[in-house]
Amino acid sequence: MVTERLYYHDAFQREFDAQVISVNPDGDRWRVLLDRTAFYPTSGGQPHDTGKIGEVNVLEVLDSDDHEIIHFTDQTVATGPVRCRIDWGRRFYHIQQHTGQHLLSAAFIELFQMPTVSFHLGRETSTIDLAAPILEQRHLEAAERRTNEIIFEDRPVRILFGTAEELAAAGVRKQVDREGILRAIEVEGFDRQPCGGTHVSRTGQVGLVLLRKCEKVKGNWRVEFVCGARAGLAARTDFAVLGEAARLLSCPASEVPAMVGRALEERQEGYRARQRLTEELAEVQALMLLATEGRAGKAGHPGVVSRVLSDSDAGYMRLLATKIVAQPFVRALLATRAGQIIFAQSPGLEGDMNALLRDCLSAAGGKGGGTRDFAQGSVPDPNRVDSVLDSALRQLERPA
Repeated sequence: MVTERLYYHDAFQREFDAQVISVNPDGDRWRVLLDRTAFYPTSGGQPHDTGKIGEVNVLEVLDSDDHEIIHFTDQTVATGPVRCRIDWGRRFYHIQQHTGQHLLSAAFIELFQMPTVSFHLGRETSTIDLAAPILEQRHLEAAERRTNEIIFEDRPVRILFGTAEELAAAGVRKQVDREGILRAIEVEGFDRQPCGGTHVSRTGQVGLVLLRKCEKVKGNWRVEFVCGARAGLAARTDFAVLGEAARLLSCPASEVPAMVGRALEERQEGYRARQRLTEELAEVQALMLLATEGRAGKAGHPGVVSRVLSDSDAGYMRLLATKIVAQPFVRALLATRAGQIIFAQSPGLEGDMNALLRDCLSAAGGKGGGTRDFAQGSVPDPNRVDSVLDSALRQLERPA
């Protein structure tokens, strides 16, 4: 059976009567087939409608391969006549965004010959992907301005039916290689294109189109946009964020970009300064440890610096170890109170820090690895770091 699609003719129909033809369980849901429906199924980048069949909730609507519309509900329903209701808030959001997409895509074609290759209608925002070698801010602003001109002119939006040849003769922009009677959407004097989705009846019902951002995705340009009440909400949210940024920076809203740029430069300068100071601190601490806490080598054994760093992170410990073993004939056994451990040695020594680390960590339930000269790991219990370093010291002090 082919389901009669009421939404093809009237996207503003909120309630309708139908016959429940069949009901079948599908996991924790039921598959309901009606003889006619105003519920739009997921298709063409537009999500499905929701609502009620009788008093049962419609969770999802899909278009089957044999042209049946399958309604998935949260409960079973009885076969026979039933009254159905569309979730109008969700439907109106979809028709605003979908018609806005038609207008925006047509504007990019009219102004810059940039075709839309895909469309996605999301819960918060929607996107179109444009095929173009370059897309600049001026293109976005011009397309947004032109789209809103068409919206404010409140032009009629009509539904057309015909064969592919008839629609092509009527000026439908995109050709469809399909048999039978097809459906197209016409925005008076601006655009005609094939589409099976739901749309407004006049462009003014879209309200407003607001472009949010643009990024390069798989060779195309993805433009994010919102329409209608969603555009107003997005603009209000953006304005509130901008106002808060201006308050924190103690500047007018118009100066926020310049102030943020200056703050980023200062942060980068501060980062570089901290890096220089950290390098110098590690250099000084390495020399101090070598002078005051390093165990002198005996009978041909290299000297050893063994230390648990109380308030250092793993990054600083790696830097300190590198500074220590930059000196000749020395080894470093370092750990943090958080449980990170590093064993390192000066280049050219015969020992194997990787093997030593793995052996000492295994007894403490830790893991790690590295090279002969530099290995790092961790133990699950930070209280075991002292025993790990002691074990390594004992092995290094054994007679050769």
